[in-house]
Amino acid sequence: MAEVEFTIGHKEYRLAAHDGEERLLQRAAALLDTEAQHILSQAGRTPEPRLLLLAGLMLADRLATMEDRAEKAERHLNRLQSNPVRVEVPTIPSDLKEAMAELAARAESLADRMEEQGGR
Repeated sequence: MAEVEFTIGHKEYRLAAHDGEERLLQRAAALLDTEAQHILSQAGRTPEPRLLLLAGLMLADRLATMEDRAEKAERHLNRLQSNPVRVEVPTIPSDLKEAMAELAARAESLADRMEEQGGR
């Protein structure tokens, strides 16, 4: 086990962590310290238990907000997946296709006749 040292607010701490979890502990402590520093900048010196309580509550509030947003996004995603937006691709009506094919045949016929006349 490794020992991790960190500061939260105005106090230093040392805590044992399983090997490989040191960075996770440091990151969590840094988040808590950020909230504690915010409290200290507004309220000044605050007793350690109160500072930790307020910082923890602020983090819990942020977490709850993020969870609510994640749930809302999941519901929206599920709605989109269950009712995909229908995309309509324009199609050419069959009578128009037939008319275009007839025009193409006529154009080819005219081109053939012109070639025959030009070759004489």
